[in-house]
Amino acid sequence: MNVIKKSFDLGDGRIVEIETGKLAKQADGSVVVKMGDTMLLATVVSTVGAKPGTDFLPLSVDYQEKYAATGRIPGGFLRREARLSDYEVLISRLVDRALRPLFPSDYHADTQVMISLISADKNIMPDCLAGLAASAALAVSDIPFNGPISEVRVAKIDGKLVINPYANDLERATLEFMVAGSANDIGMVEGECDEIQEDEMVEALKFAHDAIKVQCAIQLELTEATGKTVKREYNHEDHDADLKAKVYADTYDKVYTLAKSGSNKDERKVGFTAIINEFFEAMPEDTADLTKAMAKHYYHDVQYDAIRNLLLDEGIRLDGRKTTEIRPIWSEVGYLPAAHGSAVFTRGETQSLTTVTLGSKDDEQMIDGAFFNGYQKFLLHYNFPGFSTGEVRPNRGAGRREIGHGNLAQRSLKKVLPQGEANPYTIRVVSDILESNGSSSMATVCAGTLALMDAGIKIKSPVSGIAMGLITDEKTGKYAILSDILGDEDHLGDMDFKVTGTENGIVACQMDLKINGLSYEVLTKALLQAKEGRLHILNEMKKTISQPNEDYKPHAPRIVSLTIDKEFIGAIIGPGGKIIQEMQRETGATISIEEVDGKGIVEVFADNKASIDAAVTRIRNIVAKPEIGEIYQGKVKSIMPFGAFVEIMPGKDGLLHISEISWQRLETMDGVLKEGDKIEVKLLDIDKQGKMKLSRKVLLPKPEKPAAPQA
Repeated sequence: MNVIKKSFDLGDGRIVEIETGKLAKQADGSVVVKMGDTMLLATVVSTVGAKPGTDFLPLSVDYQEKYAATGRIPGGFLRREARLSDYEVLISRLVDRALRPLFPSDYHADTQVMISLISADKNIMPDCLAGLAASAALAVSDIPFNGPISEVRVAKIDGKLVINPYANDLERATLEFMVAGSANDIGMVEGECDEIQEDEMVEALKFAHDAIKVQCAIQLELTEATGKTVKREYNHEDHDADLKAKVYADTYDKVYTLAKSGSNKDERKVGFTAIINEFFEAMPEDTADLTKAMAKHYYHDVQYDAIRNLLLDEGIRLDGRKTTEIRPIWSEVGYLPAAHGSAVFTRGETQSLTTVTLGSKDDEQMIDGAFFNGYQKFLLHYNFPGFSTGEVRPNRGAGRREIGHGNLAQRSLKKVLPQGEANPYTIRVVSDILESNGSSSMATVCAGTLALMDAGIKIKSPVSGIAMGLITDEKTGKYAILSDILGDEDHLGDMDFKVTGTENGIVACQMDLKINGLSYEVLTKALLQAKEGRLHILNEMKKTISQPNEDYKPHAPRIVSLTIDKEFIGAIIGPGGKIIQEMQRETGATISIEEVDGKGIVEVFADNKASIDAAVTRIRNIVAKPEIGEIYQGKVKSIMPFGAFVEIMPGKDGLLHISEISWQRLETMDGVLKEGDKIEVKLLDIDKQGKMKLSRKVLLPKPEKPAAPQA
């Protein structure tokens, strides 16, 4: 074995090590990245040659966590790793988005990157090492790649920026971004923050980029050490310069004119198709299919150049808007009468119908992952059916795109939800995209905010989101920042930058950059322009609803949360769950109880007030502490020769001595009381052992003394 190792310091004494030459040597490239006890194995394989007719990069990136890495056995019937979890999909997407733009545009070979968590330190998160591992595997291969790149997590903890912080420190973070890039540029950003300002975000990105530069340099050393400086030769595209010139000559002006007309999405689609069909009709009948395929490829280049030039030269967008202009917005809340909360949000040709459902603790989602397992009480699901873009597409469940877009919206809304006892509900938000032409994820954020307020959830502040675009010309230095981009502008642009926030600041963002050389000056301008757009959208939303409804919907379930002393948890549950099951059965409420920080947290869930009140009363009776001098409605539990034991609260009995039953002297308990009798008693005293002394006679009129006999 020719094992090669390289290592670097994160700047605070923590060491990251990259090793190659020991594992998975039949892959085109493989490395093991290690930090502490966390180890990732990354492999990359790319076929020699491309499938005929392929005009894109068939790249797949899969991140998977091995349960053995954390000493756990998978749940489920099969007891083995199955399909990727949402968490694994999100990490796969992060790495994919960082790598994909840096492959040569004419490289079309099937390429697979696999990253496996093979050992885990619970305090060292593997996701911030996955991008480094994938790029290092490419660095030690002969696969063409315009890298290296790396990926880090930057967080602000206790007011200080930290790279790849420990997991237990992230709870205190006010800012957390995953940032990927090369030594020269930032290429991908995703994360969340606590209503920060734009300059604070730029500062964090610069800090992250400095760390990325160090990690890229170490990969270049690795490439030199392995001798993989020369990459494989390939030819995946056939070209015809004369055909390209003819396509440009015959179609460019027509495309430019149509793009300038300000037509809508459907009209443009029909018009652009008609232009290329007209070109095909003019070609000889015996034209080869390969030639037509090349012509179609060049026509896409024509559209790319014409639309971008129109923007840079004349400042005109496809739908006629100015670069800072937001499309018309309308919204409505309470559209679905049976939902706990609902909203329709429409911006231009993008529309989301979003619902909010309120549930109990039993509805929390259980996460059974190798690295993270636990529960979460806020869920956001995003659906993108084919009809939203006028397409026929089978419904196969949520894909990676849906999971990624839903995660961005979930990050945004999570930041403004009430915490702790202020929000006892499990909340599920579902965004169904009914129309799409640009940034349906941002429509989800806006619709989600409206639906939460309609449901009566006391969010801290409304959140809006906007998608920004960028068109640049490296030769002339011209650039245009676009607010509220269309779908076509997303495909043809150099940047897709989504920002969400409140009136007070940014709460989440996602950026994908497709060019080299984006300056921090341009990035800052884009952020400030995004702020103007966000606030405009927020003002439009406030015209529909400006603050949460005072109460939940009449048909929404109710939850009451009670905090009790730890000692009473067992009393509420009862032996074998007898007491809690009896309360649920008799009141119709659902009761859950758990210990948190030395206290008992009881949640009572029901769909009507009567059930809630009945269950809460019984729980309060159980946890109440008897007070001397108070009068109680008691129940006789047992009869003794010297008196009776009376239950004045659930599980709390006191002695009613025979002398305290009546003002009359009783010689025996026979016929005086029987088990099950309900009587009023007064608590006279509680001794040091906690034994209670009760009296019934003090509540009865005292008989008058008989008059003295006359002499």
